[in-house]
Amino acid sequence: MATHTSMLHVRLDAELKAQAIEALSAMGLSTSDAVRLLFHRIVADQAFPLELRVPSANRPAELQPVDK
Repeated sequence: MATHTSMLHVRLDAELKAQAIEALSAMGLSTSDAVRLLFHRIVADQAFPLELRVPSANRPAELQPVDK
């Protein structure tokens, strides 16, 4: 059975992209592999695989602590 694919275009900060590619490469993954894994996880769990919160006024979103 043939699988139909489609293209996904995403704009990212160049430095963030370079750092992510380096980290993914160390794990043996490409950026396409990472996006496919993310999408498969979203479909399997019917949820985003990271906890999302509204950022505090005092701290940027990327520095928000995650309570478990």
